[in-house]
Amino acid sequence: MKVLKLILKNALRHKLRTLLTIFGIAIAVIAFGLLRTVVTIWDSAVDATMANRLITRQAVSFIFPLPYSYKEKIEKVPGVNRVLHQTWFQGVYKDKSNFFVRMAVDPDAMFDVYPEFLLTPEELASFKKERDACVIGADIAQQHNLKLGDKMVLEGDIYPGRWEFTVRGIYKGKNKNTDKTQMLFHWDYVNERLKAETPVRANDVGWFVVQVADPNKSAQISNQIDAIFKNSTAETKTETEKAFTQGFVSASGAIISAMNVMSFVIIGIIMLVLANTMIMSARERTREYAVFKTLGFSAKHLVGLILGESMLISILGGGVGLFLTFPIVAGFEQAMPKGFFPFFFIEPITVVLAVTATILVGLISSVFPIQRALSTKIVDGFRFVG
Repeated sequence: MKVLKLILKNALRHKLRTLLTIFGIAIAVIAFGLLRTVVTIWDSAVDATMANRLITRQAVSFIFPLPYSYKEKIEKVPGVNRVLHQTWFQGVYKDKSNFFVRMAVDPDAMFDVYPEFLLTPEELASFKKERDACVIGADIAQQHNLKLGDKMVLEGDIYPGRWEFTVRGIYKGKNKNTDKTQMLFHWDYVNERLKAETPVRANDVGWFVVQVADPNKSAQISNQIDAIFKNSTAETKTETEKAFTQGFVSASGAIISAMNVMSFVIIGIIMLVLANTMIMSARERTREYAVFKTLGFSAKHLVGLILGESMLISILGGGVGLFLTFPIVAGFEQAMPKGFFPFFFIEPITVVLAVTATILVGLISSVFPIQRALSTKIVDGFRFVG
């Protein structure tokens, strides 16, 4: 108990310096938590993919369409359970800042191929029944205060014109990392209008989502699908949904890698801040440590005092920072457009890394002060003036 009292008194001897150090560590932990959250959430988009889904897209680039007629041929490939076509619609809802996924899909297959999108039977039936119906994610409904029966009007860009839809379903996510920021509507509704206005663009889709019976045969099925359309005017490339998603993620790979590196650089900064405080404290107490040695205090007592003070400051700063990270991340989630990150929350691994880093910083920052205190002779300690 006496040692603990000494540790506390030593830490509070220079209250302002200690508080500033704790504040600096807390700010660094918050920054670390935010950066790690962005990195892990970005990676979670890949982890959220399903092993039994393949993506068949245009071989040159996914921005080029594929003929709708490919669907029937893909369905005949052995091992294929279901084929869903999707088309990136884009458009503008209210203003350009409201970015979220807007796609024309096959309503009959969409929620069979994506079982993690949860919709009530009544909502699904209404969605399938009406050509101008749409389904939106729960996050989009919350952000824009939308409810069943509301109208959503999109100003087309890729597909020009004014497009009006009626909300007939609001889907929830089966898992925490399920994307709940999408708007889905009938491809037939879009295609019929294209036939009337721009026939040359009709009967094309963006890509096909292929649900397979056995994920272990994905490579074989992919090769079979691509072989069917080899040497055609629109050759295909079929890959797992994970590989397809990684292609999107890799486009921002340099930024994410930089954020990943920066998150660990911040740990180094925390260490320097605390180490500087501990070195200053150890230097100021050189005479005191000489007195302790004279009174018979052993090396373990000195180690305990210095290490205890370092750990106390580090844990307090880390604890405050980690505590504040949760509401700050929640605030970021509310402030950001829902379509920017489909989900934004602190992963358990981020908490583990922050706690581990805080403990390591406390340990490492005490090494030099401990070495100085133990190696300084009693006579030299009494002679020290600082």
